[in-house]
Amino acid sequence: MIHFGLIGRKLGHSFSQKFFTAKFAADQVDADYALIEMESIEDVDDIIAKHNLSGFNVTIPYKESIIPYLDELSPEAEAVGAVNCVVVKNGKKIGYNTDIVGVDASLEWLEMATATGILILGTGGASKAVQYSLKRLGKVFHTVSRDAEKGDYTYDSLTEDIIANHNVIINTTPVGMLPNVGTAPAICYDSIGSDHRLFDLVYNPANTLFLERGKARGAKTLGGMLMLQTQAIAAWHIWQRELEIKGV
Repeated sequence: MIHFGLIGRKLGHSFSQKFFTAKFAADQVDADYALIEMESIEDVDDIIAKHNLSGFNVTIPYKESIIPYLDELSPEAEAVGAVNCVVVKNGKKIGYNTDIVGVDASLEWLEMATATGILILGTGGASKAVQYSLKRLGKVFHTVSRDAEKGDYTYDSLTEDIIANHNVIINTTPVGMLPNVGTAPAICYDSIGSDHRLFDLVYNPANTLFLERGKARGAKTLGGMLMLQTQAIAAWHIWQRELEIKGV
């Protein structure tokens, strides 16, 4: 049996195990998938050995901090500066970024051609994938961070005009994710209108408070399930190719 998994700090919200278990069964592959919570990325080599992992996904908060523990990066992962998929092969750990594929699919659904301004909430690993995809589309965007040195704006500096003039708002933070479903990014929702589109990378719950507040103002909204499924399938294709896994 081939062993895969997801590493992160808190994984109670994750659908990945259910998704990959069903995928392995459908493709008739003798594999399993574990949810592995870690308090420190420094434990990653011990985790790989303990679970005999041939590949794994990476989620919050380790998409960036895992990079020093890897032996190689794909060109996309190196360009983004974040990793969410790893292959363990011939004693080497190779990092990839399939979030880009999921972001691309989501941005296409959002019809970015009519974007007048794009605001990205968060500056972590998921945000970097969004920024990479937007740059490839030639789109100008601004980032928001709690830390003034990391973003173009802080949440405290966001005015009503800034929100009104950015008709695409993308949440790349875990705010609103299960179990904290009663929380939402601290922005002025009264400035959102029917020409706005809100994209939340959070997929559990499907309708976050961030999206619900946008819908109440007439905005078009998209949750993170499309991104989740698209990036997961891309990760599976990488594992199949690099580990020479045969399936139906």
